[in-house]
Amino acid sequence: MSGSVRTEDLLESLDSGVLTLTLNRPEKLNAMDVALFDRLFYAVEAAAYNSDVRVLVLKGAGRAFSAGGDLSGAASTLGADERADQLRRRSGVTRLLHTMPKPTVAMLRGATAGAAIAIALGCDFRIASETTKLVPAFVKAGFSGDFGISYMLTRLVGPAKAREIMFFGEPLTSSEALSLGLVNKVVADDALEDEVAIWIERLISGPGFAYRMIKQNLNLAENASFEESIATEAGNMIRSIESDDSAEAVRAFLEKRTPQFRR
Repeated sequence: MSGSVRTEDLLESLDSGVLTLTLNRPEKLNAMDVALFDRLFYAVEAAAYNSDVRVLVLKGAGRAFSAGGDLSGAASTLGADERADQLRRRSGVTRLLHTMPKPTVAMLRGATAGAAIAIALGCDFRIASETTKLVPAFVKAGFSGDFGISYMLTRLVGPAKAREIMFFGEPLTSSEALSLGLVNKVVADDALEDEVAIWIERLISGPGFAYRMIKQNLNLAENASFEESIATEAGNMIRSIESDDSAEAVRAFLEKRTPQFRR
């Protein structure tokens, strides 16, 4: 399955197992209104269960990844509990990116603010341009934060630094984000597309079954006891040893060639 689907604010393109989702409101720095949040959630949810998708890439059109939530929309007429339920559902996009059994990559350029930071942190890998600036500006608007930002920041930078970032909301340059472990690599702006393509090629040519087991192990380890982690690792290790991917890796090693995993 391959092809391209367009809505007015989200582009979807599936090519050789790589699904690229592009936030497409460049005139608003890809700020996400309710409609775009919903479309993104449903697109990521579908990708999680689509066997044709082996790697998911999330990016923004134009000069920004996303300015976060669009605050210019009309006020909601729903009650607080109903609004919280809707927000909780939409926030599931971060959870899906973090837990789906396939690699996810965020390509970051320019402004990455508010909820967009949380969504990007939900991805397994984040490749940034030198122009990238993370703007955790919730507190500047009197907001406490959403889309899993508290969970992701605490686990990536630790509780003390997470508090500093959230309480003060100061922008982080790409180099600062790299030093904190919030992004995996920073490259020149004109090299960003090529760098992401290299990461995608490495991921798409790798053992998909082992990736699923690795991701399950790592996600469980965030909250499980050591004993639980050991038990899950043992079961997944045996499953991976018995997989077709492992058999192909062994054959390729013996035949002194590059393994060709099933796609």
